[in-house]
Amino acid sequence: MTEIVATCHGLRIPASNFLNETRIKRINAARYEGTEIAGALHVVEPGDRVLELGAGLGIVGAVTALNRKPQAVLSFEANPALLPHINALYAENKLSERIRVVNTVLVAGTEQPDTVTFHVHSSYLGSSLIDNAKRKTTAIDIPTADFDDTAADFGATILLIDIEGGELELFRQIDLTRFRAVVVEFHPEVYGIDGMKECKNILRQAGFSKIGEKSTRTVWTCARAVSDVQDKTSLPDDAARSLPPPAPDGGWSTRITELAQAVVVPPESRSFVSASGVLDADGAPCPSAALWRNIRPLTLSPKMPSGETRKLPGTWIWGGTLAGHFGHFLMESTGRLWGLDEYPEADGIVFVPKGPKLTALYQWQKDFLDLAGVTKRIELATSPLQVERLLVPGQGLGLGDIVQGTQATRAFFSRFGASIAPDGGEKLYISRSGLSLQKGLLIGEHELEDRLAAEGYEIFHPQKHRLSVQVARYKAAQKIIAAEGSAVHFFALVARPHQQFGMIIRRRSRATDQINAHLQSFGGIEPVNFDALRRTWARPNQPRARLALGELDLPRLQGMLASNGFISTDAAAWSHLEEAAIIARIGRKFRPKDIVQAQT
Repeated sequence: MTEIVATCHGLRIPASNFLNETRIKRINAARYEGTEIAGALHVVEPGDRVLELGAGLGIVGAVTALNRKPQAVLSFEANPALLPHINALYAENKLSERIRVVNTVLVAGTEQPDTVTFHVHSSYLGSSLIDNAKRKTTAIDIPTADFDDTAADFGATILLIDIEGGELELFRQIDLTRFRAVVVEFHPEVYGIDGMKECKNILRQAGFSKIGEKSTRTVWTCARAVSDVQDKTSLPDDAARSLPPPAPDGGWSTRITELAQAVVVPPESRSFVSASGVLDADGAPCPSAALWRNIRPLTLSPKMPSGETRKLPGTWIWGGTLAGHFGHFLMESTGRLWGLDEYPEADGIVFVPKGPKLTALYQWQKDFLDLAGVTKRIELATSPLQVERLLVPGQGLGLGDIVQGTQATRAFFSRFGASIAPDGGEKLYISRSGLSLQKGLLIGEHELEDRLAAEGYEIFHPQKHRLSVQVARYKAAQKIIAAEGSAVHFFALVARPHQQFGMIIRRRSRATDQINAHLQSFGGIEPVNFDALRRTWARPNQPRARLALGELDLPRLQGMLASNGFISTDAAAWSHLEEAAIIARIGRKFRPKDIVQAQT
């Protein structure tokens, strides 16, 4: 039985190494973060979506979730050591479907690093993004995400922030106009009285007024009228947002909803976010039918179609959105197939297309479903469809935390490609060199392939082969090197722990962590990541970082591959590419930018 050492506003707090006797007394007396908690309880309403920066012990966010019952709380905490305690707190109070915590730092501005240094102190209260020479700390790198993008994707309406002095720099650069209320702790010991005044002035200029009875000199609860909120789209306005993002360890992603006479509505146009999904017989949306990516639903509730709707008799599984892009199909169109294991008697699977131009399955999509053991009929609803009995499995796979897959999804895919025998050599390089510039060319990959071929590797271009051939090669290989990309997600479905796998990072982004988590969860593989980029090449004023091209640091990569046992240690030294040769290959419109090498 879990030992409960304190309670706060009805929240049961389990024992933890981070809780000493003094802290426990403060929590029991409601003095721990008392002003922040009072402020949050004052401004948060049941319809809100709360963004919390600096979760700490998780108590402020959890008390808010328990007592005010907002639609969702998304918390960020930079100290990875705190996350097990925070998640145990959520689980003990049955809050895991309403609140979740992420080990990421939200940043803002035009020059955003992929990671930031976090200084961990022996007391979590002394840990900070800001190094204090008076304290002995350990520096660790924490991944980042864009603040404004995250707030917009999540639909945040309330901001709770206690980040030990980082708030001043953040306030200088973020958009506060989407929030109805802010609860913030200031840290004048870090940036001085003038810095605290600047924070308060930024809030006033954004239209916030201090709520005096819930504020002190260093903690403000401030609010503005909803009519003054400039970004009305951030307010909760869709049934999908009544749910938290899908999670691999429980919640709606693991449940099946049954609907009689359900109406399936495809999108009217192709767009990043579209109105599409499932309505019940009365026209009410089915929230669990929405497609999520990271912390954002990409399909919003459609309207009940007018006129005659085609009838589909029988029992059908909701497959969700059918994407025409291989990687998005793999990760976002297959996460509900686990429903077939629960209802083998179903007549088939109903999908809606990502956009109206997709009117039939591609051959490779049919091949994928064959490899997955799907023998049922596939119905692609290009017009509204009324289904006699529709079973809606939760989204068991996707991008975000759900990339690990639910247990039912992993079990379903454990049989993937079972009939395909291994066929190929022991060494395999999965290449991207045959793809276009727009798909993320890795500069130096041709030269790398020549060197790996000399080491006995087959240079394999997956896009040139049927999926069954890809599975055969992946099963046969014992040492596999791959350029980061969608092909690695496909490999994860047939990967096994005995295989040695190394991934060459072609651009520094959160996609690397997503692929790693997929490999670990589905294949039991601990991938070796080779961060060996020398420079990035991009067109001037290119706003989309994912279109930049990475240039391999071949000498550095050679050392990494050799030290990890992928190539011999006595081969001739690899050399850098000549700049003239790079320009001849990619054109003169691209400009190089040196990057800081990660430590090996």
